[in-house]
Amino acid sequence: MSSEPAISVRGVSKCYEIYARPFDRLKKVVLGGEKAISRRFWALRDISFDVPRGESLGIVGRNGSGKSTLLQIISGTLAPTAGEVQIRGRVAALLELGSGFNPQFTGRENVFLSGAILGISRREMENRFEEIASFADIGDFMDQPVQVYSSGMHARLAFSVAIMVQPDILILDEILAVGDAGFQQKCLARLRQLLDTGVSLLFVSHSPDAVRSICKSGLFIEAGRQRFLGPSEQAMDLYMSHLRDENTQRAKKAQPGLAQPMELTSPVKAALRYGEGHAQVLGVRVLRVLPGEPAVLAPANAFEFGEDVVVEVFFEARRDLERLDLVVGLRDRTGVDLLAFSAMDEERDLPPMKQGQRACARFTFRNVFKPGSIGVSLTLTRRPDRKGEGTIVLDHLESCAAFAALQPQGRRQVRFKVQLPVSIEVESLGAMAEPATVAEADSSAGSGVEGQASTAAAGPVSR
Repeated sequence: MSSEPAISVRGVSKCYEIYARPFDRLKKVVLGGEKAISRRFWALRDISFDVPRGESLGIVGRNGSGKSTLLQIISGTLAPTAGEVQIRGRVAALLELGSGFNPQFTGRENVFLSGAILGISRREMENRFEEIASFADIGDFMDQPVQVYSSGMHARLAFSVAIMVQPDILILDEILAVGDAGFQQKCLARLRQLLDTGVSLLFVSHSPDAVRSICKSGLFIEAGRQRFLGPSEQAMDLYMSHLRDENTQRAKKAQPGLAQPMELTSPVKAALRYGEGHAQVLGVRVLRVLPGEPAVLAPANAFEFGEDVVVEVFFEARRDLERLDLVVGLRDRTGVDLLAFSAMDEERDLPPMKQGQRACARFTFRNVFKPGSIGVSLTLTRRPDRKGEGTIVLDHLESCAAFAALQPQGRRQVRFKVQLPVSIEVESLGAMAEPATVAEADSSAGSGVEGQASTAAAGPVSR
């Protein structure tokens, strides 16, 4: 396999001429050098990156930041104002819902149309059609005009065609934002399978977990400029910090009397830290509960399955404050957020604090996680008012502590991210000619075998 990257982008920029009136466009064409008629808008400025073969790049940024423009340039549907793009391999791109589909054609006809556009023979598409139809799972609508499809059906068919034409490069723009949860999970599983077979992926999504779990690298674009290129977890963290900062700025504009930001000076190490600094985290510890009367807390870095974990947080007010909240977030080694809980959600309000006052909060939870490293993040905020407004991040720390979840002893295994306790009841009902339907069981509840079946089927399951 060639060592050259599948996608190479160098200094790509895109400029649009913005006109106040449609007539001004014609006027500029006729008059030529009239500069005052239009103004320039740079949708992209100097974007550069490589995507190696078989790897994935997640592109994140707010709506209007230039993500879709960049994907259109890479896929060849839009020409850049400056810079160049080199593509090595067959590209399948889903830039917008239903793009490339003729709304008057049926789903079946659009499948063959898409294959013809990509240079795939009809015979080859016929060989792949059943697999495409099976993955899309839209039933008889395959022979109905696409214009009657729902957004979810559009997404199912478009994604099915894209992955079944065996592309070398797959470009997806928010395709997982539509469709039901089952279809989204099926898409994510297939994307991972394609990456394992050497397909290169460009993936735009606002889902932090999807980007972190699928993409090795991340590109954060803000206002058309490249803010960060590197590991996907760092790119997503910077993007989320940018969104939180914007929310804080909006809250400050609505309340001009707020104090000016303060420097975060407390000596706590974190992968990323930001906030207004009016209250600051002074320290964080991960502790184990030792048996005894009274119970003793001791520092620990590894926990057995089912064992209690205590996250202890010390913080200080640098201004007189009220409506404080403290959020603890847990993330696994792949960057997927597992759990988050806060004092407010648990109905344990933090008391008002005077300048210089210190406090300690302890969060106790059970280790129910798949074996591996679990990172701890903290967010000290001022809670919103009764209208749900005014949330301000005072001190946010990414990956400021960690602990290891150990492999359970014996036969018990944690197969997924989290394993919650489950109570299972099994009752022997005797022989039945055929299973009773729900309606039959309900109508005969309390009499005979069918009534027993209804009770067992609806038996309690506790978590």
